[in-house]
Amino acid sequence: MDQIRLTVEDIVNKEFKKSMRGYNEEEVDRFLDIIIEDYETFMKEINRLNEEIERLKKNQDSSYNRRSASSQPINVNYDILKRISNLEKAVFGPQSSEGNE
Repeated sequence: MDQIRLTVEDIVNKEFKKSMRGYNEEEVDRFLDIIIEDYETFMKEINRLNEEIERLKKNQDSSYNRRSASSQPINVNYDILKRISNLEKAVFGPQSSEGNE
Protein backbone atom coordinates (compact mmCIF):
# COMPACT_ATOMS: atom_id res chain seq x y z
CA MET A 1 0.00 0.00 0.00
CA ASP A 2 1.26 3.51 -0.75
CA GLN A 3 2.26 5.44 2.34
CA ILE A 4 -0.61 7.44 3.85
CA ARG A 5 0.62 10.86 4.85
CA LEU A 6 -2.38 12.26 6.72
CA THR A 7 -4.33 11.22 9.75
CA VAL A 8 -7.73 12.50 10.80
CA GLU A 9 -5.96 14.66 13.39
CA ASP A 10 -3.72 16.17 10.70
CA ILE A 11 -6.73 17.25 8.69
CA VAL A 12 -8.66 18.58 11.68
CA ASN A 13 -5.69 20.45 13.15
CA LYS A 14 -4.34 21.89 9.90
CA GLU A 15 -4.03 25.67 10.02
CA PHE A 16 -3.43 27.65 6.86
CA LYS A 17 -1.42 30.85 6.95
CA LYS A 18 -3.31 33.91 5.88
CA SER A 19 -1.90 36.14 3.21
CA MET A 20 -3.05 39.62 2.33
CA ARG A 21 -6.09 38.37 0.48
CA GLY A 22 -6.89 35.44 2.76
CA TYR A 23 -5.43 31.96 2.83
CA ASN A 24 -2.39 31.13 0.75
CA GLU A 25 -4.02 29.38 -2.21
CA GLU A 26 -0.93 27.38 -3.11
CA GLU A 27 -0.65 25.99 0.41
CA VAL A 28 -4.33 25.03 0.44
CA ASP A 29 -4.01 23.42 -3.00
CA ARG A 30 -0.97 21.38 -1.93
CA PHE A 31 -2.79 20.22 1.20
CA LEU A 32 -5.87 19.25 -0.78
CA ASP A 33 -3.69 17.38 -3.28
CA ILE A 34 -2.30 15.29 -0.41
CA ILE A 35 -5.83 14.57 0.82
CA ILE A 36 -6.91 13.51 -2.67
CA GLU A 37 -3.89 11.20 -3.03
CA ASP A 38 -4.61 9.64 0.35
CA TYR A 39 -8.24 9.01 -0.49
CA GLU A 40 -7.23 7.46 -3.81
CA THR A 41 -4.86 5.20 -1.87
CA PHE A 42 -7.65 4.27 0.54
CA MET A 43 -9.99 3.45 -2.33
CA LYS A 44 -7.39 1.23 -4.02
CA GLU A 45 -6.77 -0.59 -0.75
CA ILE A 46 -10.49 -1.03 -0.10
CA ASN A 47 -10.98 -2.45 -3.61
CA ARG A 48 -7.99 -4.78 -3.20
CA LEU A 49 -9.32 -6.04 0.14
CA ASN A 50 -12.81 -6.57 -1.29
CA GLU A 51 -11.34 -8.61 -4.14
CA GLU A 52 -9.33 -10.63 -1.62
CA ILE A 53 -12.47 -11.28 0.43
CA GLU A 54 -14.31 -12.55 -2.67
CA ARG A 55 -11.38 -14.77 -3.66
CA LEU A 56 -11.20 -16.27 -0.16
CA LYS A 57 -14.96 -16.88 -0.08
CA LYS A 58 -14.74 -18.75 -3.40
CA ASN A 59 -11.80 -20.83 -2.13
CA GLN A 60 -13.66 -21.59 1.07
CA ASP A 61 -16.77 -22.71 -0.85
CA SER A 62 -14.80 -24.95 -3.23
CA SER A 63 -12.81 -26.40 -0.33
CA TYR A 64 -16.02 -27.21 1.55
CA ASN A 65 -17.52 -28.84 -1.55
CA ARG A 66 -14.40 -30.99 -2.05
CA ARG A 67 -14.43 -32.12 1.58
CA SER A 68 -18.11 -33.09 1.56
CA ALA A 69 -17.72 -34.87 -1.79
CA SER A 70 -14.68 -36.83 -0.63
CA SER A 71 -16.42 -38.16 2.50
CA GLN A 72 -19.09 -39.94 0.42
CA PRO A 73 -16.75 -42.47 -1.28
CA ILE A 74 -15.46 -43.60 2.12
CA ASN A 75 -18.99 -44.56 3.17
CA VAL A 76 -19.65 -46.22 -0.19
CA ASN A 77 -16.37 -48.18 0.01
CA TYR A 78 -17.23 -49.39 3.50
CA ASP A 79 -20.65 -50.58 2.32
CA ILE A 80 -19.08 -52.41 -0.64
CA LEU A 81 -16.55 -54.16 1.62
CA LYS A 82 -19.32 -55.21 3.98
CA ARG A 83 -21.37 -56.63 1.10
CA ILE A 84 -18.36 -58.55 -0.25
CA SER A 85 -17.73 -59.99 3.20
CA ASN A 86 -21.37 -61.10 3.47
CA LEU A 87 -21.21 -62.68 -0.01
CA GLU A 88 -18.03 -64.59 0.89
CA LYS A 89 -19.71 -65.92 4.01
CA ALA A 90 -22.76 -66.95 1.99
CA VAL A 91 -20.72 -68.63 -0.77
CA PHE A 92 -17.85 -70.17 1.19
CA GLY A 93 -19.45 -70.44 4.60
CA PRO A 94 -18.32 -68.98 7.91
CA GLN A 95 -15.26 -71.30 8.08
CA SER A 96 -13.54 -69.47 5.18
CA SER A 97 -12.84 -66.46 7.36
CA GLU A 98 -11.68 -68.72 10.23
CA GLY A 99 -9.15 -70.50 8.01
CA ASN A 100 -7.17 -67.27 7.53
CA GLU A 101 -6.55 -66.84 11.24
